Amino acid sequence: MRLAVIPLMMLCLVAGRAAQAQQPVPASKETIEIGLSTDTISITSGFRGTDLTVFGALDNADPLIQRQGRYDVVVILEGPPRNFVVRRKDRYFGIWVNTESVSFQNIPASYSLASTRSLQDITTPKIFAQLSLGVNNIYYEPMPEGFDSSASLREFTKELPRLKQKQLLYNQRVGDVQFLSSTLFRATLSLPANVPVGKHVARAYLFRNGEFLRESSTSLNIVKAGLEFRIFRAANQHSLLYGLFAVFLAVVTGWAGRLVFRKD
Repeated sequence: MRLAVIPLMMLCLVAGRAAQAQQPVPASKETIEIGLSTDTISITSGFRGTDLTVFGALDNADPLIQRQGRYDVVVILEGPPRNFVVRRKDRYFGIWVNTESVSFQNIPASYSLASTRSLQDITTPKIFAQLSLGVNNIYYEPMPEGFDSSASLREFTKELPRLKQKQLLYNQRVGDVQFLSSTLFRATLSLPANVPVGKHVARAYLFRNGEFLRESSTSLNIVKAGLEFRIFRAANQHSLLYGLFAVFLAVVTGWAGRLVFRKD
């Protein structure tokens, strides 16, 4: 009888542990919300770049972890997706000419990042790669054709972010996410003078002890404005009238100049 009871007890113990293992792990309660200082930026002829302020708040944060400073936030602003071509220049007979090239598709036209600390102090490179977070972790998708070998593709993929950083379109600012209180934070992102127009997406990533918890996002519109943009829009929407007006203006200007500068 004892021999029969012992296997039965072991079977119940194993079943209990299996049921305990199958129970869902409670999800983290912390959440994050963000808002922008403005939802539209107008670019005129005098635009020389600007800084964008992102405000955010943590909800249901653990007070102990807050006091220990173990919450980290990474904020990015990603420009509209565009296609880009990276070309190699070689010198032939003293002249630099374009030779091999690789085309990439759906690449962010601009990318700004701000973080509470250095990225390697926040979490592991594996998690950053999974989130495609950071200039070096963006997925640079090549066109189906346009390169000769995988080695050539790796070389051009490495060169693309370097060129973007040289143009100031890609940048990372360590320490520009600052906690104003235990739950409120502020991030400052750089927008260069050549920032592309279109819909940009701002995202905030919340980390706790190196573990990714939550993500929040909002949008920003960057548009052209001013007299130059109205002339540009008129030339595209009413090309015939714009051409006739340009010819008329040239004739009137020439005639007026002749009257002003005539010698008789």
